Amino acid sequence: MSKEKKCTLQIQSETGKLEAVLVHYPGAEVENMTPRHAQRALYSDILNLSIARREYDQLLAVLKKTSDVYEVADLLIKVLEHEDLKDDLVRKICTLEQATGYIDSLMELSASALTKVLIEGLPLQVNTLADFLREEYYALKPLYNYYFTRDPSAVIGNNALVCKMANSVRVRESLIMDAIFRSGLFFNGNVVNGYDLSQDNPLVMMEGGDILVVRDDILLIGNGVRTSAQGIDLLVQEFCKTGSGKKHVIVQQLPGSPESFIHLDMVFTLLDHDKAMIYKPLIMNNTPYQTVHMQIDNGKVTKISSVSGILGILRKLGVDLTPIVCGGKSDDWDQEREQWHSGANFLALAPGKVISYARNIHTLEELHKNGFEVVKAADIINGQRDIASSGNCVITLEGSELPRGGGGPRCMTMPLRRTTTEFP
Repeated sequence: MSKEKKCTLQIQSETGKLEAVLVHYPGAEVENMTPRHAQRALYSDILNLSIARREYDQLLAVLKKTSDVYEVADLLIKVLEHEDLKDDLVRKICTLEQATGYIDSLMELSASALTKVLIEGLPLQVNTLADFLREEYYALKPLYNYYFTRDPSAVIGNNALVCKMANSVRVRESLIMDAIFRSGLFFNGNVVNGYDLSQDNPLVMMEGGDILVVRDDILLIGNGVRTSAQGIDLLVQEFCKTGSGKKHVIVQQLPGSPESFIHLDMVFTLLDHDKAMIYKPLIMNNTPYQTVHMQIDNGKVTKISSVSGILGILRKLGVDLTPIVCGGKSDDWDQEREQWHSGANFLALAPGKVISYARNIHTLEELHKNGFEVVKAADIINGQRDIASSGNCVITLEGSELPRGGGGPRCMTMPLRRTTTEFP
């Protein structure tokens, strides 16, 4: 697929061959915090940017072997080159973040300089006592989490969903994604804005890490600290209100803690047509967290019922998945430790060809037992191994800093287009 023409959005599964993907290369925003501000930035620690970038370079190089890769900053620069789009986005951001006094100076910046500011942060100009007493360094805070591009938007079918984020520090990410998708410069598809749908209802929250497209008629959604029941109701209303035939939304309740459970894709991801990576204590063991099946027929919700787990209800719907256990089957300590470092968070490049962190050794051993060859990302990048000619495989990234940010390969990528065709 050529970047010379617009990419047509299309996601009908989690494992179809990845043709186009959106990423954000981690920049200075990741380090524009102190330990004192880490919690508000949704971090438990501060990262070493140089190491994080070195690890991210591996992910990026593997993606470019198989897919068209779109970079948020590159797209934003092109959007901001249009004065009307620039004015609209700057005013929305500054109004929302109570920084209207900076609009004129921001509008004077070049598209590239403004992109840098909008992502890395705008230092506060201390001209008043009120500003001095705020003890705040930024007028516009850095987008600390933007390299987790999965969350502020999601593609469902040919729709770009702009998500309504749970935390104010991430709202600007959604505004930028809305500007990119609505510009019409890069993508063909519909745009659905969660903020518009919610009509400012504070109870409505939805994030892309909780949304898995199992099949064109099955959505799997996590319900926890980042995606509310009210947010899911709006998604059901929007994506299931039209069209004939039956559709299914499966909702998995998630614990509020630990923080590694923030999204469904931290405990459940699809690896192939018939395989899934699971965090066993939550997905297969008896827990107080419900799995709910919503049935939609000809655009109307006809039944809502509690069911016996994700795997069971998917099997009844014709998706029979073999569960592969994060951390291996033998030791619940290994399971807990490796889930914490995104051991269940996999990105599929194609059916049975997935990306993970190398550090989760027990998870990799379990994958190997289930027919996946473990391949180093470096061997793919230098041409020693070819993804297309490999069978089922897990491509391993070096990961010491990136996992400490709280996410894995799925978190760091937002697929724009998948196809049902295999590698040639």
